[in-house]
Amino acid sequence: MPKIKTNRAAAKRFKKTGTGKFIFSKSNASHILTKKTTKRKRALRQRQTVDKTNRKKIKLLLPNG
Repeated sequence: MPKIKTNRAAAKRFKKTGTGKFIFSKSNASHILTKKTTKRKRALRQRQTVDKTNRKKIKLLLPNG
């Protein structure tokens, strides 16, 4: 049987937690920050977990974690 390859694009965006969930960084936090409020920029720094409906799809893209 051939090995399952890891999707490199997904590997750069998602990280597996100890409990098996996936976390990712929010978008819109890299440039054009002057027009964004401090509250919004602070919220964008936080990591977010992938919801339950998309967890199975991410698992297929990252077979080795």
